[in-house]
Amino acid sequence: MNQVALRVLIADDHAVVRQGLRMILGLDNEIKVVGETTNGREAVRLARELCPDVVLMDLLMPVMDGVSATAEIRQDLPEVEVVALTSSLDDAMVMGAVRAGAIGFLLKNAEADDLRNAVKAAAAGQIHVSPAAISRLMGQVREPSGPEQLTERETEVLTMLARGKANKEIAHDLRIGQQTVKTYVSHILTKLGVHSRTQAAVYAVQSGLVPAGELTPPEALESTTREQWWSA
Repeated sequence: MNQVALRVLIADDHAVVRQGLRMILGLDNEIKVVGETTNGREAVRLARELCPDVVLMDLLMPVMDGVSATAEIRQDLPEVEVVALTSSLDDAMVMGAVRAGAIGFLLKNAEADDLRNAVKAAAAGQIHVSPAAISRLMGQVREPSGPEQLTERETEVLTMLARGKANKEIAHDLRIGQQTVKTYVSHILTKLGVHSRTQAAVYAVQSGLVPAGELTPPEALESTTREQWWSA
């Protein structure tokens, strides 16, 4: 039985970048690029039309920027995950992408393996943020003032979420249904007053629930492949 490939939509206004992304992802038979576009407005339209598992979203694009496109996609298509891409780390842009609902954040000089890992992690509902972006997030995201107290089970779910576990893994470990996990995550976001799993994960670090290094999957930090798919 053939495994169904993860469906990816690429949104970037530079042809060379799109070509590089398509080539790198095409080397993995578990990933299939189903479309590409040059602006945020088209990214939203194609996301609705193609229903990809993941959108690789450049943040600086014409017509509609990647942050606005991410917010619209996440609002209209909550099952579609977005991995934000940028050639430089602008604090406002990093925070904008996270607040819009991006589950991953990569610099365009990321290694090829890290790119593929980020796509697979996003499709599984796992947070995947480059170490450089994590440091920016830690400096920008402030612990909510007086958040509503989390229950013991919500704290467990938050800790596992911050450590990069997908809903399916959390459900398995806690012996509950995946829909129940989604409900817990929704309650956690509401109580903390944040808009995304990534923001919740940063809160978990600030609260001492998990070490900062655990926000990035080990394979992303330990990869020895030096293949670069873009030079900033």
